[in-house]
Parts: sequence; structure tokens; C-alpha cells
Amino acid sequence: MKHAALKGTVPITFVEPHTIAPYPTDTPAHDSHGRRIDYLRVSLTDRCNMRCVYCMPALGMHFAPRPELLSDDELLLVIRAAAAAGFRKLRLTGGEPTLRPNLVELIQAMKAIPGIEQIAMTTNALRLRKLAAPLKLAGLDRVNISIDSLDPVKFRQISRGGSLDEVWAGLHAADAAGLRPLKINAVIVRGMNDDEVLALAALTLQHPWEFRFIEVMPLTGVAGLAEAGVISSTELIARIEAHFGPLEPYGQDPADPARRYRILGAPGKLGFISAVTDPFCATCNRMRLTADGRLHLCLLRDNEVDLRAAIRNGATQAEVEQIIRHAIDLKPWGHGLPEGVLPRVRGMSELGG
Repeated sequence: MKHAALKGTVPITFVEPHTIAPYPTDTPAHDSHGRRIDYLRVSLTDRCNMRCVYCMPALGMHFAPRPELLSDDELLLVIRAAAAAGFRKLRLTGGEPTLRPNLVELIQAMKAIPGIEQIAMTTNALRLRKLAAPLKLAGLDRVNISIDSLDPVKFRQISRGGSLDEVWAGLHAADAAGLRPLKINAVIVRGMNDDEVLALAALTLQHPWEFRFIEVMPLTGVAGLAEAGVISSTELIARIEAHFGPLEPYGQDPADPARRYRILGAPGKLGFISAVTDPFCATCNRMRLTADGRLHLCLLRDNEVDLRAAIRNGATQAEVEQIIRHAIDLKPWGHGLPEGVLPRVRGMSELGG
């Protein structure tokens, strides 16, 4: 096993397949804590056509040169190996995943891989007006769309240039194309958009969508914003209940990070994702593949295992599967925020949440 430093800080693990004691291949992979890991979040690019304040710093972003990103063939090799290891669900992220060339063809190829049961995508929806229908036909099952404000001016400020009208057009195109259940994400930051919590929650009174409130996370480039602006899900629920009355708990998937509720009588649902104040590490079932080919073991830690190096050194699909199973075995129990351990290597735009 070899190590090399990334950006002068935390080592990335490079694994030579012959150094791994073979893992059994006849059962789905579980980590060393007994969790079934079957959900892979796949960053297709680190680039984005917005610059949201909780995701990227205003200045100083450095994007990976294209040769450093996984090619289509390399990416599909990883997905095939991951499916063989027991991954069933993919979520395509970025940056902004709709900026990836050949996205429709990639999704079609991913959906044809045995073992892949569901493909979702998290997007800012700026390009969904034209892409929603082709993506659905290619095999995309559903989307999550980010809307952090219903005020066009504030939306433009938070996203540093995004158009709320284009996002709404993309959202309705996704709904019309059948990319459901449709979920909307909002990162709530004190003093920035917390005055819109009730208006955002009220969308579920009009539409059968799920609106998810997400605590801002202390990732690289925006840690200061997180320190100043975290609003707990408990506080958000209290605000909403003070206005709409007691929320009704809704069916909970143990692996879903969102605690789900409904305003009484509403066709839509509310979700609260509390990675900072109420972490869900015990039921975590996911890993992240970065656009440059590393398996990121925990969103709020820096540990990674390099797949790109193995592939470009000639690793076969079976060998990549073994490295993936090894990475799953290395997956930590949870993040280190209570102990003051902060991620320092990658920002949200490189990990896709």
C-alpha cells in the first residue's frame, strides 16, 4: 500500500491490487462496522455554472484539468466494479452534473449495468428545461433541485449569478418528465435566508414535492460561514410548528439522512438533514466518487482511496472491485466534528454533498 500527499495535507491511499488480501465477491460489501454500503454518489465534474456561497468561496477556486478527471470509459469501469461490490443506487452530482459532456449517453450506459437499480441526480436545474425529458428516457429516475430562496434578487446573491426563473423552468420540466419523487434542497444560513423558512415550507401545501432543509456544513472554503450561520433542524422545526401547527412524522427510511415530516393535510413532505447537530452516521450507507477518481470515505473527513491511479496502471475491473471493497472496509464510523476534526482538502463543489 502506498501513500502520497494531496495538496500538502492528508494522504490519499493508493492501493496496488496484489497487496490486498482477497475479499469475497459473492456477497455485497459491508464496512468494518457492519453497515451495508450500497449507495454511491458520483461527482461527474468539479465545475459549476453557479457559485453558491455555502458551496464555493468567491475567489480562489481551482478546477481540475480535464485529463485529471475520469474519462467516460474509466468512469463506467468504476461503476461496473462498484455494482459488482454491491452498490445498487447511484446519485450523480458535481459541481453541476449537467455540465458533463455525453451525460445522456453516460446515464443510459450506467442504467444498463447489472445491479444498478436506481439513478438519481442532484442539480441546480439551470439546464433541465431542455435536458429533463432526454435524461428520463435515458434512465434517470429522479432529481433533487437546489432552491435556497424564493426571492429572485436574493437567489441571485446566494448563487452568485443564478436565475431563479430558469431554475423554476427546469423544475417544472423535471416534474413533467416524470423525474419523481421530486425533492427540493435548501441550505439554511442564519441571516441569509432563514427568514424564508416558512415560505419554503409552504410549497408543500401546494405541491406533492419534498422540501429538504439542510444544515450548512463546515467544508473547505466555507467553514467560516458554517461557524457563523448554522441553524439546527430542531430550531427550524420549532419555527415551522409555531406557524403551521404540529408536524406529522412521515415514514422514515433508516438509510435516508432526512428526518421526514408533513404539515397536516399537505400533499408534500418536509425533510430535515442535520449532519452537524444530529448526525446519522450509524445508518450511513454511502460513499463518494470524486470526478478525479478517488473514493471519498466520509463527507466530513479527508480520507480517500485512489481508483484513477489503479486504473491508469492497468487494473482490471475485478481488481478495481477489490480496491472498492477494501475502501469500504476502511470507511470510518463517522465524522469528527464533535472532536474538532474539520475536513480541509475538498470543498462541497468537489464532493457533491
